[in-house]
Amino acid sequence: MVLRLIGVMLLGAGLAAPAPSLTGSLRGRVSFGTPARSADRPAVADLGARRPVPPDRTRAVVYLERAPREAFDTLPVSRVRMDQRGEQFVPRLLAITVGSTVDFPNSDVTFHNVFSLSAPRTFDLGRYRPGRTGSVRFDRAGIVSVFCDIHAHMSAFILVFNHPFFAVTDADGRYAIADAPAGTHTLVVWSELGDPASRRITIADGDVVEADFRIGRER
Repeated sequence: MVLRLIGVMLLGAGLAAPAPSLTGSLRGRVSFGTPARSADRPAVADLGARRPVPPDRTRAVVYLERAPREAFDTLPVSRVRMDQRGEQFVPRLLAITVGSTVDFPNSDVTFHNVFSLSAPRTFDLGRYRPGRTGSVRFDRAGIVSVFCDIHAHMSAFILVFNHPFFAVTDADGRYAIADAPAGTHTLVVWSELGDPASRRITIADGDVVEADFRIGRER
């Protein structure tokens, strides 16, 4: 009788097991034409000083506008770094999940101050000397603009997501998002140089969907 009961329980557990999730992949390229020029904030301290090398503004983040909760059990978190080097934030653009931590090491030869007034995460690490590192945990989704109070030409962006289906483009503008949930989604691109129109895409199980975007006018 006990063995029969155990057998029934095991059978019931097998029937209740969740079906395997259906996923596909996304990939493509974000290219740039002649977007509007993005100006740095002016700074009196910069007058007469040698201007630093202009930062790379041609990175973008490609992401699903929304994702079903059942598409992932636990949101993965990470610890990444946004360096301060050559009076620039490196990299200038990060994309992370909610709950992740960003380290801000000062690898420069001068003091820096890292702060943000953005609603998703307001912080001020104060002034700290070369060799020191400040850290911030990001607990809300949204776009966080980062600045240095000492060097007005320094700025960066951190995009915080409540799902893992996003990617930052590489030096050639290419991106890849693996294991995206099957179904119909809106694919969005964020760039400080402009936002192209979003696209509706459909992912079937095992599919590799190609989607390219262009920002700015043709050259």
